[in-house]
Amino acid sequence: MSRVFNFSAGPAVLPEDVLREAADEMLDYRGSGMSVNEMSHRSKTFQSIIDAAEADLRDLMGVPDDYKVLFLQGGDSLVFASLFLNLALNKKADYILTGNWANKAYQEAKILGDPKVLASSKDKNFSYIPDCSDLDVRDDASFVYICQNNTIYGTAYHELPNTKGHELVADQSSMFLSEPVDVTRFGFIHAGVQKNVGPAGVQVVIVREDLIPDDLPGVPTLLRFKTQADAGSLYNTPNCWGIYVCGKVFKWIQAQGGLAGMKARNEEKAALLYDFLDSSDLFRSTVNPKDRSLMNVPFVTGDSQLDAKFVAAAAQEGLVSLKGHRSVGGMRASIYNAMPLEGVQKLVGFMKGFETAHHRA
Repeated sequence: MSRVFNFSAGPAVLPEDVLREAADEMLDYRGSGMSVNEMSHRSKTFQSIIDAAEADLRDLMGVPDDYKVLFLQGGDSLVFASLFLNLALNKKADYILTGNWANKAYQEAKILGDPKVLASSKDKNFSYIPDCSDLDVRDDASFVYICQNNTIYGTAYHELPNTKGHELVADQSSMFLSEPVDVTRFGFIHAGVQKNVGPAGVQVVIVREDLIPDDLPGVPTLLRFKTQADAGSLYNTPNCWGIYVCGKVFKWIQAQGGLAGMKARNEEKAALLYDFLDSSDLFRSTVNPKDRSLMNVPFVTGDSQLDAKFVAAAAQEGLVSLKGHRSVGGMRASIYNAMPLEGVQKLVGFMKGFETAHHRA
């Protein structure tokens, strides 16, 4: 069977070159006589893998020396809690709610302390990014939290909030490594790699060293960032395979021109799809145009039965995982780094044909 164009929001499409290279090394990683899946995380061989992955990620993002790069487990769902435990030592932090994931982070914080909602786009089903130019940030807030790209609703921050001198914390999962980033504008970045970088099971954390507490009485060992920071992400057995594949994706991105090259590719793909949506008589985008994501593109026909028919017909043509999230309905095309331009071209071509066949007078 030939490969499909996979528009899944995550786990998602990976570069074919990376998959082939990993397949070639599956039984024997570079003369070791074993798979990465089988080797000890304490071995010199795996140490070289994780060291190279960190070095390449630092190179891609320009991560300063006073930031730690951690490869963790537990996903965003665990980071929501561990972040608050480590950075909100006074139990106060402020959140901007632009979708499910920011809200989940806020709900975890409510269990642990006194978070505040600074702004929200819930009033219009999270279809826009609220004005963040003059936020009522509490003087004693430990940080301001955002989800920088919203996978479900297809919105993205194209201008960072004015935090009024407070630390900015960002969930970058669904836009991670899709465009250049100034790491110094953030105190803390976290990203689940399964959307844009690798297989599920690895959480990348980039945190400025002075924000990592030396002591957290009463906080379990693995919820303290210092534990993994001091151990080079090897306090316990990590997701060795996931880190290995991420490392290969980092090198693939470098070969594509780095993050500037990725942004150019992603802008071309997104423009192709959004231009068609804006001209279509059948399909429409659900997002405020100025807040549209380059990565996740939800769209609808306005007829749920027709939406379902489209998703089924598209799958027959090798365009899969286009069903939208239940919060939005309709369709969603996630066009991450590894989605080739040809995939978006085929999708738009299919949409044009579907519109012709189902044109409403």
